[in-house]
Amino acid sequence: MKKNQFSIFESELRVRPDDIDMFNHVHNSKYLDYVLAARYEQMEKFYGMPWEHFTKQGLGWVVSHVDINFKRPLLMNDLMLIRTGILTMNDKGCSVQFEIINKKTNKVASDGIFDYVLIDLNTSRGTKVTEEMIKAYSI
Repeated sequence: MKKNQFSIFESELRVRPDDIDMFNHVHNSKYLDYVLAARYEQMEKFYGMPWEHFTKQGLGWVVSHVDINFKRPLLMNDLMLIRTGILTMNDKGCSVQFEIINKKTNKVASDGIFDYVLIDLNTSRGTKVTEEMIKAYSI
């Protein structure tokens, strides 16, 4: 992961039976779920500004683009470490880098970047990220 002025946080998850596909490894769509679950946890735990803080204001973060690399498969019951950190943040949204590491092998299973935009939940249109939000997430 690229080092910059933003912090990198970690969450742990374990592969569950419903994550496995017909090839006996984690289905590619589940990697997206893993990153989203980690970010949800990290928003509250590390930034002190959880998802609900935004929804109470009628706002929400939506994914506008994902760039993901699948490097090694994850298997049933593997324990993984999901590292995420903001790459860039501005008044339109943010880019979040991630990597998913298999704790047994200590190798990267997947990495990439999520681009998020902040939307008004009533109109489903993009809205400005406030200075308060940028400050809270700039740790």
